[in-house]
Amino acid sequence: MKHQLLVLLAGALTLLPIKTPFAQEKPNIVVILADDLGYADLGCYGGEIPTPNLDNLAKNGVRFTNFYNTARCCPSRASLLTGVYSHQAGIGHMMEDQGDDHPAYRGHLNEQTVTIAEVLKEAGYFTAMTGKWHVGQPHGVVPWKRGFDRSLNAPAGGFYYGDSERAELFLNGRLLDNYSKELPENWYSTDLWTDYGLRFIDDALAEEKPFLLYLAHNVPHFPLQAPEEEIQKFKGKYLEGWEKLRQERYERQLELGLIDSSWKLPPFNPNVPKWDSLSDQEKEKYDHIMAIYAAVIAHLDKSIGDLVAGLKDRSVLDNTVILFVSDNGGNAEPGAEARYIGENPGSSQSTVFLGQGWAEAACTPFWSYKHHTHEGGISSPGIVFWPAGIPATRRGTFERQSAHITDILATLVDLGGASYPETFKGNAILPTEGTSLKPAFSGQPINRKNPIFWEHEGNRAVLDGRWKLVAEKPETWQLYDLEADRTELHNLIVEESAVAARLKKVYEEWSRRVEAEPWDKDVKWFYDYEKAKKEAHSNQVVEKLE
Repeated sequence: MKHQLLVLLAGALTLLPIKTPFAQEKPNIVVILADDLGYADLGCYGGEIPTPNLDNLAKNGVRFTNFYNTARCCPSRASLLTGVYSHQAGIGHMMEDQGDDHPAYRGHLNEQTVTIAEVLKEAGYFTAMTGKWHVGQPHGVVPWKRGFDRSLNAPAGGFYYGDSERAELFLNGRLLDNYSKELPENWYSTDLWTDYGLRFIDDALAEEKPFLLYLAHNVPHFPLQAPEEEIQKFKGKYLEGWEKLRQERYERQLELGLIDSSWKLPPFNPNVPKWDSLSDQEKEKYDHIMAIYAAVIAHLDKSIGDLVAGLKDRSVLDNTVILFVSDNGGNAEPGAEARYIGENPGSSQSTVFLGQGWAEAACTPFWSYKHHTHEGGISSPGIVFWPAGIPATRRGTFERQSAHITDILATLVDLGGASYPETFKGNAILPTEGTSLKPAFSGQPINRKNPIFWEHEGNRAVLDGRWKLVAEKPETWQLYDLEADRTELHNLIVEESAVAARLKKVYEEWSRRVEAEPWDKDVKWFYDYEKAKKEAHSNQVVEKLE
């Protein structure tokens, strides 16, 4: 009897799926893009919102202190996908097509670029994406035609639940009903992108190919929505206000060693009312807004934990590179008033925007926000995790070399042993602008040959080593030594006029090369630097800045 039972068990065990992966030398790659996440919103970057899963990736990986995006969603996605500046890819602004006379502003990826999927597919990778596409679907540019073997995508985001009027999903090119049986019941987009990402990874493993998963979250972009029970965990935690939250985040950043103690906090934006000037009702409203925002980010972290657990269950975690970044800085839209609409704010039928007060805290220790090219608008968390590829001595360390979102394609080409083409499908392809970050994983120098450039809505900047020349649209050029003053408080445009002149010249050459055009609109939540600095002096609310 005992012998028969053992035979039966042995027979049953042969029916169970074997999770041992096929032998593979190339690493799997997961690129995770957050949407409107500020520099200080994660625990491992000084935030108070619980993000244990991302913190664990940072603890066992490398954190970039100086990772940069393009200051806006569409342009950052274009640069991440193609490795060139967004103007070169055809998305110098957003998705409006300005016509043939404005090649940098066609509103969609052009044919002079290749995507990370197109390049890695040629190198034998199974390619997949889930989440927010936002690089030209209304114009016919879609993931399934730009190299992705599998995709579940939203053309532009703007929703978290299926009953939202903006919810629209495409599965491998096929429009889904939001209540399709192919989708989980009562789905929440943050979980949905991870769920399908793991399904697509199973397809890659079935084909015995290394995989690329581009996981483009819409978190924490407006309209901010999260499960009510998760929001309730944070209500009441932000009643002490945005000034105190910003100060606490700054102090944690100092404790972590993330920032230098010589970098002082800029003056709080004078366009934002002081917390103590608000009524109790207003304080409760803004506390609720921040509670919703925190819940959205905490749920993002949970979903990343689910992804990591799924990779581990499939025995592929050790040889998977996970790269996490954000598309721009914290979002101050629509201004200090924020937005708080709906009978039940935070639900699928509500419209909630973070607003300028909390955006000040999101971008700690920097100033300005999404749209803008001062550090608050372009600085992002940048986490790289790769158990098989990052030396033990590097795990948990900070990498202080500058990195840019155009570097991601070059890094993936390097990791995947791919070749970047000069032509593709009969089209001449622009040379990549980025450089591989792989050497930095092991503490080696990045081979950056050119400065890093920005232009968005007339806001512009160039970074060359320690020197940054920057001007928002209403401003004249300012020059900062970011090694000594990354919070951009000491303008050296007069003292270092030769450096400024050199950088202005290279910026103008770059601007002509990528065909960036002047911008004729203003943004009302702009941080008036000179006004703020004068008020800070006269009111003696901060240390003397100069």
